Amino acid sequence: MADVVLFHSAYGLRPAVLEAAERLRAAGHDVLTPDLYDGRTTETVEDGLAVKEEIGRDELLKRAVTATASRSRQGLVYAGFSLGGSIAQNLALADEHARGLLLLHGTSDIHEAASVDELPVQLHVADPDPFEPHDWLNAWYLRMRRAGAEVEVHRYAGAGHLYTDSSLPDWDAQAAEATWRTAEAFLAELD
Repeated sequence: MADVVLFHSAYGLRPAVLEAAERLRAAGHDVLTPDLYDGRTTETVEDGLAVKEEIGRDELLKRAVTATASRSRQGLVYAGFSLGGSIAQNLALADEHARGLLLLHGTSDIHEAASVDELPVQLHVADPDPFEPHDWLNAWYLRMRRAGAEVEVHRYAGAGHLYTDSSLPDWDAQAAEATWRTAEAFLAELD
């Protein structure tokens, strides 16, 4: 099965991320869950974004690269929740060995020179999502396709931003289950 690295959201490495990793392990995948916040977690998105700013984007990316470097040549599937999706996208687009990219609730800017060879990408996002507005997602999709990615976008009407985390007000059980079933099928195809 796939070797997956799963990055946490701005809330930190919370139980929902570990539960997701266990679900993917039960499906046969090897899953790494780096803690980019060194054990810190938050209860609000505002506090999480403050931790992100305190650490800094460059340092978060450095920590992510350090956590994955020894496994990169194996052909990782990069995955992440919201902020973690942004980090996963940056790493996947820079890793010639990447086997796939699974984005949950978040995307990132794409460098104009980004180029991949038919990288499989799957995005799951609330509709609407205050952090991923329609205009942004449309432009993101076109830039990813231009870079050479094979992109699927799954939108979940009425769900909150982090709808897969059952401990948050955003949680939507139906959308979360649909996301995981679709994501598991995506990962199985990357074998």
